[in-house]
Amino acid sequence: MPELILGPLLRYVGPTDATIWVETDAPCEVAVLGHSANTFCVQGHHYALVRITDLAAGTRTEYSVALDGRRVWPFEDSSFPPSIIRTPLPGATLRLAFGSCRVCVPHEPPYTLTKDEDERGREVDALYALTRRMLGEAEDRWPDALLMLGDQMYADEVSLATRDFIHARRNPEEPPGEEIADFEEYTRLYRDSWGEPVTRWLLSTVPSVMIFDDHDVNDDWNISDSWVREMRARPWWKDRIVGGFMSYWVYQHIGNLSPRELEADELFAEVRQLEDAGQLLYDFAYRADREPNACRWSVYRDFGRSRLIVMDSRAGRMLEEGQRQMIDDEEWAWIEERASGDFDHLLLATSLPYIMGPGVHYLEAWNEAVCAGAWGRWAARIGEKIRRKLDLEHWSAFGRSFAALGRLIKSVARGERGEAPATIILLSGDVHHAYLAAVEFHGEPVSSAMYQATCSPMRNSLGKLERYIVRAGWRRGWTRVWKALAAAAGVKSPPLDWRLLHEEPWFDNQLATVELDGRKARFRLEKTARDPTEARLEEVYARELSEK
Repeated sequence: MPELILGPLLRYVGPTDATIWVETDAPCEVAVLGHSANTFCVQGHHYALVRITDLAAGTRTEYSVALDGRRVWPFEDSSFPPSIIRTPLPGATLRLAFGSCRVCVPHEPPYTLTKDEDERGREVDALYALTRRMLGEAEDRWPDALLMLGDQMYADEVSLATRDFIHARRNPEEPPGEEIADFEEYTRLYRDSWGEPVTRWLLSTVPSVMIFDDHDVNDDWNISDSWVREMRARPWWKDRIVGGFMSYWVYQHIGNLSPRELEADELFAEVRQLEDAGQLLYDFAYRADREPNACRWSVYRDFGRSRLIVMDSRAGRMLEEGQRQMIDDEEWAWIEERASGDFDHLLLATSLPYIMGPGVHYLEAWNEAVCAGAWGRWAARIGEKIRRKLDLEHWSAFGRSFAALGRLIKSVARGERGEAPATIILLSGDVHHAYLAAVEFHGEPVSSAMYQATCSPMRNSLGKLERYIVRAGWRRGWTRVWKALAAAAGVKSPPLDWRLLHEEPWFDNQLATVELDGRKARFRLEKTARDPTEARLEEVYARELSEK
C-alpha cells in the first residue's frame, strides 16, 4: 500500500480553489475533497499536486488525504487539529506572515542556544514558535498566508539526518563533502525540513508562497560571472546545481502556481505524462542554469484588492561586468506588466532587500564599479575578492536593476499605471536582521506610502561580530566614507532617500506580518523568546503604514 512521505502542503488558496501537494512512496491516486490526481515520478520519487476547484468563498473546510482510496492524513494517532482550507471573502483582511533563512536542526538544546553559547546553537525556530502559538489560539488570529523568502533549506549546512544519509551513500571526504550533491540528497533535506510534525501541520493548513535564495543551492550562488565560471569547473557542481533546480521545481515552484496557471504549464503537463520525468527535468534544470530566460521563476498572487509579486532575484541574473542585471530582460518585462496600480496595496517581494543600510548601499555600488574596471584591472581583481568576502550582491550591487526597480515603483506611486495604491511595500529576507524603512523620491510627489520591510532569519541568527558589522552599515560615519568612495568610482547618488523607522535593526530569529484591511496597512515584527526551552514569539515592533 502506498504511504505518505511528505505533506500535505496547502499551497495555493483562492476564493473558490486550492492546490495541495504531497510526496508518496509509490505510484498512486491522491484524493482530497472529491478531487484526485495521479502521482508523477522523478528519479524514482513520487509526487502529486491536487487541484480543488469547487470551494465556496469565505468558508472553512476540513480535509483529509487518501492514497488509492485509503485515508493516510491526518494520521490516526494525530494530536493536531484538522488540516483546513480557509477561502477568503472579497474585501477580507489579509494577514501575510513572511521571513527567510531557516536551518534544519532539532528543537532542543544545544541547538536552541545562541551561537555564542554553543557553536551548534541556532536558537528557537520562529516558524516552530508561530505554529505552537496557533495551536492554542482562535483561527481568526492565524496568518492567512505564509511568504517564505529564500533559504528554505541550506544545501551547504544540512540537517543531521541528511548528513547521516550522505555518509551512508558516498564518501564525505570527497567534494562536496557533507553538503548536498544531487537531487536524491535534496529529497532527504526537504523531508527533514518539512517533515517535523509541528511544521508539517502548519504547512498543511496555511497556504504558502516560496522563492529560493543562494543557500537553497550554495552560498553566494550567482554572485558574479567569475564565481559561476569557477563553480562550473568543479566536477561535482553540475549535479548540485541541476539537483537544486529540479528539487525547487518539484517541491516549491509548482505549488506557487494557481490551478489556471498549472493548466497552461506545458512542462507540468509533460512531466505527468512520462513514466519517470527525471531526465526531462534534469535537462530542463541544466537549461535553467545556463539560460536565465529558460524559465520564469517569478510569480504573483492577488489577495482581493492587494497584489503580491514575488521576484526571482537569484537565478535570472545577467552577470557580465558593466552590464549586470538582477533579472533578465524577459522576466523583467513580465514583472513590469503586472506591477500596476488599481490595487489597494502592491507588495513587491524579493529575497534580497532593495533598500539596505546606506553604508552598505554605497559599498556595494562602489564595489560594482570597481569590479567593472573603474579603477583599473588590478583594483577589479581586488574588488572581486571583496565582493565575495563581504557578500556584496544585493540590489545596490546591480546598479542598472536598482535604478529600473526605482523607476517602476515611482511610476506606480505616481498613478501612472492605474490608480496609485495606498502602499507599496518591498518584502525581503536574506540579511539575517529585520528592519522597516520609509522610502521617498527626491522632489517627486507621489500618492503611495513606500516601505522596505525586511525580516530574516527564521532560524539562523548572527553572532556578535556579524551584528556589529551590520549596525555599521546604518551609521552616518560609515555611510559618508562609502558614499565618497562610490563617487570617486563614478557612482551617482540614487534619486531616492530612505530612513529607518526605529532605532536599529533586530537580530533575533523572527517573523514579520503585514496586515492589509481595505487601504489600511500595518507591519508587525515578532522575535522568539530568549528561553531556549520554550518556543514562544514576542512582539518587538509594530507600525501603521497607511491609515486611509
